Amino acid sequence: MSPRQITVLGECVADAFTEPANASNELVLRVLPGGGPANTAVALARLGTPARFLARLSGDVFGRLFRAHLEASGVDLSYAVAAAEPSTLAVAELDATGQAAFSFHAQSTADWQWTAGELAGADLSETACVHTGSLALVREPGGMVVEEFLAAAAARATVSIDPNVRPLLVAPEVYRARLARWCALADILRLSEDDLELLLPGTPPEQACDLWHAAGVRLVVITLGGDGALVSLDGERLRIPAVSTRVVDTVGAGDSFTAGLLHHLGARGLLGGRLTGLGLGDVAEACRFAARVAALTCSVAGPNPPWRDQLAQPATTDAA
Repeated sequence: MSPRQITVLGECVADAFTEPANASNELVLRVLPGGGPANTAVALARLGTPARFLARLSGDVFGRLFRAHLEASGVDLSYAVAAAEPSTLAVAELDATGQAAFSFHAQSTADWQWTAGELAGADLSETACVHTGSLALVREPGGMVVEEFLAAAAARATVSIDPNVRPLLVAPEVYRARLARWCALADILRLSEDDLELLLPGTPPEQACDLWHAAGVRLVVITLGGDGALVSLDGERLRIPAVSTRVVDTVGAGDSFTAGLLHHLGARGLLGGRLTGLGLGDVAEACRFAARVAALTCSVAGPNPPWRDQLAQPATTDAA
């Protein structure tokens, strides 16, 4: 079965990575297209899912880079907005383990300026799932507009949300205040263990899943880095081991995991409604596939998810 289209809504960010300079008074930056929703759209398209990206793309040098990158990966930009505002820039510093710490230059940039009119024309008739999250849901003035779009989309499509908490730009309290509404809108909630600690400090993952199920979301997946992922479907839970890989950096790994999960579910006809036909075995299979996609992303520099043919290679898993 061929997967139906997945529509991704959100930001595309210029990720600038520091590199060694020739002089002590110089700083060299290597700029790659990034941003959680954009990374997810690219990964979906490379895996073979028809992926449409609803974004506000600047006409500046970074915006042109974004367009070229997205189109080269096969992402449909037919509903992307040509924005007058500048692109968002994130400067990343990597530690010895490949983990990235970001500083953002995001004041009055293109990604957050959504209006209801810009989203009103988006045709979702062929869309099985709408995925969003990250800063698009919390940065104003566009955050509430995106929420209203999700509420309308839920009538015809599965809704997936990745909070991707960015405390340097938006206080975690803002995410916490809105999370119950997101769970009422969403069928799938995918987040990292870092997100969990920022949203519900000190709360065990299993307890957090129960809270979010009570708020309305059916499927919760918490990725745990090298410890794999915790999957909870209506309170029925299991652990998925991580896939062994040589880690270059972890940038975009969570976005690739989300894309792998949605791609696998979509390819089996399990998206397009409230997940009524979904079983825990289906989710386990999808998450094992997603873990492979994330591992391949970690094995290369920057948010560079794999293409479908790369998944044909054999994989190994860590012990659970």
